[in-house]
Amino acid sequence: VQLQASGGGLVQAGDSLRLSCETSGRSFEMNAMGWFRQVPGKEREFVASISWGGSSTHYADSVKERFTISRDNAKSMVFLQMNSLKPEDTAVYYCAGARSGWVTTTVPGYEWWGQGTQVTVSS
Repeated sequence: VQLQASGGGLVQAGDSLRLSCETSGRSFEMNAMGWFRQVPGKEREFVASISWGGSSTHYADSVKERFTISRDNAKSMVFLQMNSLKPEDTAVYYCAGARSGWVTTTVPGYEWWGQGTQVTVSS
């Protein structure tokens, strides 16, 4: 099972990025998916989650109104559109597959993890 995250990079404050996560090895159609982020020395932090069918989403307060999570089950893809980026958004972003089909906000709720993609926002 693989979750391949991509789309990170170095941008300036106020810019946008779109992260992608391609899954393979098993179907995640019935699993909620999520994005987390982590900076060195800190715990992995919840960013966004989407239910199995995409009808329900949940965001961390710090990214509400700026980030949008979506999924395309036919293509086995999950996306994170990030707008109005801030320097404090700088982190390694991880895609993850939840054990449940419902929105999940905690690290223990996820069983499958990708390798992460670096997002750096300069001021």
